[in-house]
Amino acid sequence: MSTGFAAASLAPDALSDLAARRSVAAADIVRLVSLATCGHPGGSLSTIDALLTIYAHGNLSSAAPRDPDRDRVVVSHGHVSPAVYATLANFGYFDIHDAYVGFRRAGSRFGGHVESVVPGVEWNTGNLGQGLSAGCGFALAARLNGRSYRTFVLMGDGEQQKGQVSEARRFAAKYRLSSLVALVDVNGLQIGGNTADIMPIDLAAVWEADGWNVIHVDGHDFAALYDALRKATHGGTESPDRPTVLLLRTVMGKGIPKIENDAKYHGQALPDALALEAIAAFGQEPNLAELRARRAAASVGHDDHTIPVDRDIRVTPGTPRTYAAGLVTDCRSAYGDALHDLAVANGSGGWPIVGLSCDLEGSVKMNAFHKETPDRFVEVGIMEHHAAVLAGALSKEGIVPFLSTFGMFATAETYNQQRLNDQNGAAPKVVVTHCGLDVGEDGPTHQCIDYVGLMRGTFGFEIYSPADANECDRIVRYAATRYAPIVVAMGRSKLPTIGAPTGEPALAGDFVPGRWTTLRPGDDAVVFAFGAMVYRAVEASDTLAAEGFGLRVVNASSLQPVDVECILECARTAKKLLTYEDHNVNTGLGAIVAATLGDAGVAAKLQRLGVSRYGTSGTPDELFAAQGLAVADLIAAARK
Repeated sequence: MSTGFAAASLAPDALSDLAARRSVAAADIVRLVSLATCGHPGGSLSTIDALLTIYAHGNLSSAAPRDPDRDRVVVSHGHVSPAVYATLANFGYFDIHDAYVGFRRAGSRFGGHVESVVPGVEWNTGNLGQGLSAGCGFALAARLNGRSYRTFVLMGDGEQQKGQVSEARRFAAKYRLSSLVALVDVNGLQIGGNTADIMPIDLAAVWEADGWNVIHVDGHDFAALYDALRKATHGGTESPDRPTVLLLRTVMGKGIPKIENDAKYHGQALPDALALEAIAAFGQEPNLAELRARRAAASVGHDDHTIPVDRDIRVTPGTPRTYAAGLVTDCRSAYGDALHDLAVANGSGGWPIVGLSCDLEGSVKMNAFHKETPDRFVEVGIMEHHAAVLAGALSKEGIVPFLSTFGMFATAETYNQQRLNDQNGAAPKVVVTHCGLDVGEDGPTHQCIDYVGLMRGTFGFEIYSPADANECDRIVRYAATRYAPIVVAMGRSKLPTIGAPTGEPALAGDFVPGRWTTLRPGDDAVVFAFGAMVYRAVEASDTLAAEGFGLRVVNASSLQPVDVECILECARTAKKLLTYEDHNVNTGLGAIVAATLGDAGVAAKLQRLGVSRYGTSGTPDELFAAQGLAVADLIAAARK
């Protein structure tokens, strides 16, 4: 590890070292963009001095890139990847020639926007506005884990137009994340021209208003950068218990006079003649032709894209609760009980479980968890975009975060954030309530009928929707012990706990992901259902059984992974299938079953019953009846 800004100021030799590194890194920026014939040289050259100062004097070392006490560096404006790769290579994280060969090529880890498969990169970025939220997660994790590392978040000035940045600013100030330092590259330009023309912002005013220390710095003066970073990290600000932002006065394209302050070079490679001239002016070898030949001859398809994370979750699931068959209760309450049990079972040692609420603590039943472990309950407020990324970053630091809010807010509204969590190898536990038409009187804006399709659009998220309190209890405990991004979705209403034909609770056994359970036998037809529709399907089956009609009921609570064998077996034996869901009929369970049959080439008659249009306000039963989803409608469909 390096000094951690311990020296009172930079010694002359340290200044000379940074200046020399700057010449090498600036030339590498030009080389990388020229070799790829695309990229972002302008912002890279305005950000490079801050990056070099942090990596030279923060607690960072290429010899121990995963040291738990290392400082965390998040580059939110991920398009400045040439500057990041040039800096990391400069400090020995990898050979710069690997980046020359791979930058922006298929199969390479050196993408156009930074990715955490690259040693030294903490968080995939590029969707602007999300980096400060990730930085808050790393800083909060340091506090929860009792570590003293600092978190640095580098951002662009155009990025400050994003609303999520203000969410993260307010959160950091509320929780006094004094170990968090933001650096904004104020070069005054973005793709479309001057930031002041596109969307003017008084940066100092908004950061100060949200409770941050603000330091103005010449972003190309290494001595000034060092002094500001030391002040921010060693209690030298006016309010040492608050986070600090450095507003860096910079020049886009700094060091190449012919492109300085030219917005065109935000995202455009230099002409070859100018690139060669610039590399030579930086005192480096203008060897583009040789590097192009090496790049053309090299293969990058073998690059490892495994994201480094600690997947050893040390959580005790505790003893499951069993709810009696026929008991009417909501899955929300079962979730609250299970979360409280987890808090009790894991109150000391192991990975800390943290609950995140977005102003809906009572609605999502987190009250008991909050009371049991107030130091591990985090109220984020109505800032769901920030909360989603915060949960993802926490999960990569040994925290098991349970983020709970309504389905609309944590899946539909924050799909982009959850998608980035997936790409980062993060593992938030997203427990969402108030899904489907079951929300009832709150109306169509709150009836989340698309979460299955949305979250199946990612490649890593597991998706579960419990049919009753027993299954909910077991899914939540399972989720707490598994390193994976998981969505657990449930409705709002109280439901009867499902019983087996023997009268025992039907779903009180172990939960197995990817396994669908048969709750009622029958070979005349099969209905697949999940969530609030399962007990209704059981009611329909029991009614039909009295008429001598066997309607098999399959609880499809595991929506990703899917029980492919169950679907195919049902198709082969019954050949008449129905899906029954409180979800968009085009993207949910019906689509899953249809795709599975099609992929396997298995023929069966399939009728999909689901939500075919936006609902209105009304009771759930009224809304189901209006869309042909009442129990009587299912019975009629089975008979037909």
